[in-house]
Amino acid sequence: MARTVWDSTVGKKTVMAVSGLVMLLYLVAHMIGNLKIYFGTEEFNHYAHWLRTVGEPFMHYEWTLWLIRVVLVVAVVAHAVSAYQLSRRDIKARPSKYVHKKARSSYATRTMRWGGIILGLFIVWHILDLTTGTVHSGGFETGKPYQNVVDTFSTWYGNVIYIVAMLALGLHIRHGFWSAAQTLGVGSRTRDRALKTTANVLALLLTIGFVAVPVGVMTGVVS
Repeated sequence: MARTVWDSTVGKKTVMAVSGLVMLLYLVAHMIGNLKIYFGTEEFNHYAHWLRTVGEPFMHYEWTLWLIRVVLVVAVVAHAVSAYQLSRRDIKARPSKYVHKKARSSYATRTMRWGGIILGLFIVWHILDLTTGTVHSGGFETGKPYQNVVDTFSTWYGNVIYIVAMLALGLHIRHGFWSAAQTLGVGSRTRDRALKTTANVLALLLTIGFVAVPVGVMTGVVS
């Protein structure tokens, strides 16, 4: 039954919608946590330490954090695979160009695929930069996320990579939230305006919230 659902177009769209919403919830929490950097070194580093001790003593050190990571990896993989397969299915369904051009879609709709690729590459870079320290500029300090974040956004390329990715994220959320609502049957004529407004507000707030961190470092507010 699960294979039958997965093989169907509706099933893949549902997987995309659910996995997208899981990632959206994480992004909201992640953005709020990131903004703690404006409260100073001690507050931000304490927050990072707290993430590793959530659930103690029932959960061992970092178990909750690793559980969250596993859920996120599953969500990202499911989202990417279903998106790719739906894209290939769409291309096979219409191997030749339309005789009559379709109505011009929104900029967000036309950049969903490229936006997804940009975000996928960014996730890899972000982990290598601030989790493992592999590509981190300067000296990566384990257990000192505040200093590591300041190091990253003290470089021009760190700011460019992050801000471009966050702009792509905003466009992705703006269209993705709306698509997920339609796929899960939440959308209707009476709710369409509210859903579009919610999608726009979420995209704007998340973009501003995430971009506020590199801007804070660049302007010297966070140092």
